[in-house]
Amino acid sequence: MPMPEALSAAPIELLSVWLLGVSMGMTACTVTCLPFMGTWALGRASGTVEAFMHMGTFLAGRITAYALLGAATAAAGRGLAASLGGGLGNFVIGCASVAAGGWLLLRPGRNCHPAAPGVAPLRFQRHARRPDALPPLFLGAALSLTPCTPLASLLALSANAGAVAQGAAYGLAFGLGAAITPILVLVPLAGRLGRELRAGRSWLATWLVWSAAAVLVALGARRIWLAFA
Repeated sequence: MPMPEALSAAPIELLSVWLLGVSMGMTACTVTCLPFMGTWALGRASGTVEAFMHMGTFLAGRITAYALLGAATAAAGRGLAASLGGGLGNFVIGCASVAAGGWLLLRPGRNCHPAAPGVAPLRFQRHARRPDALPPLFLGAALSLTPCTPLASLLALSANAGAVAQGAAYGLAFGLGAAITPILVLVPLAGRLGRELRAGRSWLATWLVWSAAAVLVALGARRIWLAFA
């Protein structure tokens, strides 16, 4: 019977997909994602806690998106894989990046306007800043659509899975592998660099925020242009 053979091969297949995700996380993911998340952390001058919180939401967005992509491709077949290989991925990434740049201008972070010495931060600050994890979450989900060979391999495998649950399992394994990436270290370093640049230079805070926002908007605009080129 083919069913026992499929079940016995499943762990090996999932391990292979996970390793495929690791290979992307250690290489292409760093090159693709660091300009977006590094610029975000730099502009906000993120502290260690915020940097890791935003990286967590970023990776959660990617893992969730890969699982959904695997399930959707298993249900829709190769047609969805072909559409993602076109301009749709770049368009979604571009919109997420532009939105992150706008968000950075509207909510630049607590270090944009340093408080006077001896003035305690507002007690409600932590609760007010929770929504600031949304741009990294959306960036993570959008960047999962980056056209690349590992993603194409995942979608092809999911399209042949024959079951939505199996496709979702492939996507989840791939996303967990891709979450092993050097940007876990590089993004907090970018936030630290922003904090060091702003230390004792209050005039630089607003300039740095606007510059980071401009970079995110420019990156997004380029992706949108590529979607229609």
